[in-house]
Parts: sequence; C-alpha cells; structure tokens
Amino acid sequence: MVIPRLIGVLGAVLLLSALSVIYSKYYSHLLFIEIQKQERELDHFEIEWGQMQLELSMLAEQNRIELMARDQLRLIMPLREKIIYINP
Repeated sequence: MVIPRLIGVLGAVLLLSALSVIYSKYYSHLLFIEIQKQERELDHFEIEWGQMQLELSMLAEQNRIELMARDQLRLIMPLREKIIYINP
C-alpha cells in the first residue's frame, strides 16, 4: 500500500518538475524576444542620434547661416561706416 502511494507522489513531483521546466523555457524565450526588440530599438536610436549630430553640425556652421541670409532673405552686409555699435 505504501508503494502505490509513493509512486503517485513521485509522479506528481515529476509532473510539477516537468511543468516548471516548460514554463522556464517559455519565459526565457519571451525574455530573449524582448531583448532582441530592445536591441533593434537601440540601433534605431543610435542611427537617429548620428543623423541629428550631423544635422546639428550643418545647422551651426556660420557660413550656412550667412548664405541663407544672403540667398533666401536677400540680406547684405552693411558698409562699415553704417554699422552702429552699442555699448552696455
């Protein structure tokens, strides 16, 4: 009588152990998928950061500002004698 009961208990323990292995493999697979998703997003942000750095260096260039003022706004540099300096 003890042996059938022992076999039943061992069977239940074995079943719980198998289910926990299946769950841990499933959960690790979900974590792996999430890590890959986050790495792709990181790559996207790094590319975007590089593009913004390049754009910032282009926009901050002094010659570009002067060219835009001259070409788009039709501004010209005033003569030296027409410049008024204001002291604080």
